[in-house]
Amino acid sequence: MKSLKYLYKIGRGPSSSHTMGPDKAARYFKSTYRDADSYMVTLYGSLSSTGKGHKTDEAILDVFAGDNIELVFGSWETENLPHENTMEFIAYKDGNEIARERIMSVGGGQIVVEGKPELDEEDVYDLRTFGQIADYCNNHNIRLWEYVEKCEGEEIWAYLHEVWKAMKNAVNEGLSTRGVLDGGLGVERKAQYLYNQSHIDESEITRENRLVCAYAFAVSEQNAGGGVIVTAPTCGACAVLPSVLKYMQDKKGFSDDDICRALAVGGLVGNLVKTNASISGAECGCQAEIGTACSMAAAALCELFKMGIGQIEYAAEVAMEHMLGLTCDPVCGLVQIPCIERNAVAAMRAINALSLANFLSTTRKISFDTVVETMYKTGKDLNAMYRETSQGGLAATYMHPGS
Repeated sequence: MKSLKYLYKIGRGPSSSHTMGPDKAARYFKSTYRDADSYMVTLYGSLSSTGKGHKTDEAILDVFAGDNIELVFGSWETENLPHENTMEFIAYKDGNEIARERIMSVGGGQIVVEGKPELDEEDVYDLRTFGQIADYCNNHNIRLWEYVEKCEGEEIWAYLHEVWKAMKNAVNEGLSTRGVLDGGLGVERKAQYLYNQSHIDESEITRENRLVCAYAFAVSEQNAGGGVIVTAPTCGACAVLPSVLKYMQDKKGFSDDDICRALAVGGLVGNLVKTNASISGAECGCQAEIGTACSMAAAALCELFKMGIGQIEYAAEVAMEHMLGLTCDPVCGLVQIPCIERNAVAAMRAINALSLANFLSTTRKISFDTVVETMYKTGKDLNAMYRETSQGGLAATYMHPGS
């Protein structure tokens, strides 16, 4: 598995697969074929159907600013594509084609060039399943975050501190911003409203739900507005992890070091999904994005409360199990409806998973590795209309003003 630095990426929204990935692909292709005097880029699959709403075209055209480039939105059908997020780049010189490559944006900002080795660095983790890692940690009497440190080196902590700083900034900026999000749906930012709606007789559980949701709305709205966020594991699911960790730090006084160890454990869980299944909504539906984020958050919370490896696995598993089959159907191709609310719901579910793990982990029947395998198979079985193409679900039935 790759370093957590490739899972947690600090960057601008609204989509890791539709903006960060295409940006990276465009930079790679342009730098590789600098001698070209013109370019053509064709978007296929989910990139074609929701690229406008996700600002894919802007991400690519910004890289080629000043160049002679033609950008084409091709077919959204995915049957003959190597991946549901596929781009074809062509370079020309003196009117003749000099290079053609298909590049896939596979989720979380990562890209794969067809027929070439991965562009990212080599693997730093030698174990690839939760079961293998759990056995190793139990045999060596270490916690999961210590395994991360063993594989990544101590330098990972400086990076995770930067990640946590960026996550907190996204929460704070989202809470301080009001207005209507761009895109035409008229979606108002609600984070500040939620945060300020306290009542004298508010119960502790109601206050928890309100604050966690306020933090989740804040980060999701920052993402939808093109603000700086951290992929966890993607832009569309970026709010689940920071919202629960920010709430618990405020409530319980956990140190930033405690939070970074939790980020390491949550990142390890996300890495396992990314390696053995998918974190791409275009490939496996929203279960791959928000489901993974929920598992990451549940595992991270368990680490904060010093739970055992079996409890961490149970929390991550139950968080994913009850997201199975969740579709990705963004209205108008925007990361707004249902994406923003969905982050808040998943954050609360992660806290529920923490509670269940505290009592029921010894009774579990399903391993985390099993639920990850199931999620991938389920995602591949989903009709393409429900995998970030905006051709089905809410995207097809919601009638917004002016439609």
